[in-house]
Amino acid sequence: MYRFLLTPRWWGINVFVLLSIPFCIFMGSWQLGRFEARVDDHRDAEARVVSDKREEARPLDGLLPVTKATSGKQTTATGRYDTQLLVPDRKLDDKDGYYVLTLLRTDTGRALPVVRGWLPGTPAPAEVPAAPTGEVTVTGALQASETPGNNGVSARGGLPAGQTAAISSASLVNLVEYDVYDAWVTLNRGDSGMKAVPATAPGGTGLDLKAFQNLGYTAEWFAFVGFVIFMWFRLLRRELEFARDAELGLAPEPDTAGEREPERPSPSAV
Repeated sequence: MYRFLLTPRWWGINVFVLLSIPFCIFMGSWQLGRFEARVDDHRDAEARVVSDKREEARPLDGLLPVTKATSGKQTTATGRYDTQLLVPDRKLDDKDGYYVLTLLRTDTGRALPVVRGWLPGTPAPAEVPAAPTGEVTVTGALQASETPGNNGVSARGGLPAGQTAAISSASLVNLVEYDVYDAWVTLNRGDSGMKAVPATAPGGTGLDLKAFQNLGYTAEWFAFVGFVIFMWFRLLRRELEFARDAELGLAPEPDTAGEREPERPSPSAV
């Protein structure tokens, strides 16, 4: 009854099954490993944010450009505050509010965006504390320029004058007449009674959409294993049913009508 398993057709089916199952298991395990690596990377990044805050601050130019290794590091810069902007749609402790961003003009000719703090509610320029005058030295966590549309950063345009959606050098150079560093700093202590904005882990180290895509692909590959096994048993069962029907004489006879010789007309029909 199982002699059909030795036919070329079933040899091909069996080889396909024997190769596809370990392949799917390997791919599923690889995707799971990618997800676990992202989880570990996320934990390490969060731990670095805490440990970096205890390190001694280093000069800004020695930490640029911002990378995963330098993001969150303590830095210091000296200059004079200039243009002040508000960054709406920013949450802190699950409350809606906005950042107060002030550009620090340094001796290099470039300005460093400094987040002096966070205030609740909608942006209200009249309620924002004025920036200190004269030469100041700031200390805080170094952060990479934001990308609109990523990690909760708003990408909407048409904001009122004096506001910006993202803390990005590409956006800020269109609002001021001087060069801007491709980085920004959040103060360790909020200025003028504002709440300090905590540093965040660098991009690409969080549990973002890509991480959960890896987890979804893992489930898909292991589901393929179950599907291949299910289809193999289904084909086997169908073949066995055909074999039993043939033994009992219940298999449909082939249509050989087309192979019969045409009947000759009888003499009476002529």
